[in-house]
Amino acid sequence: MFDRLQAELSMLLTQMENQPEDRHELYLSLREKLGEMRAYGMPIPDDILELEQQLDSEFSETKI
Repeated sequence: MFDRLQAELSMLLTQMENQPEDRHELYLSLREKLGEMRAYGMPIPDDILELEQQLDSEFSETKI
């Protein structure tokens, strides 16, 4: 289970780099995978946690 989620997470991060126009959709997928990892008590690398916080901040801002 851990290996599968880790591979999916890696794939999402690669897609974020290669397809920045789909960034919000990929962000939602990233949150979903991290939620699964948390539900199973799996460790999440610090750099991924930092990325999640940055993206949370980016997508929670209201644009007028």
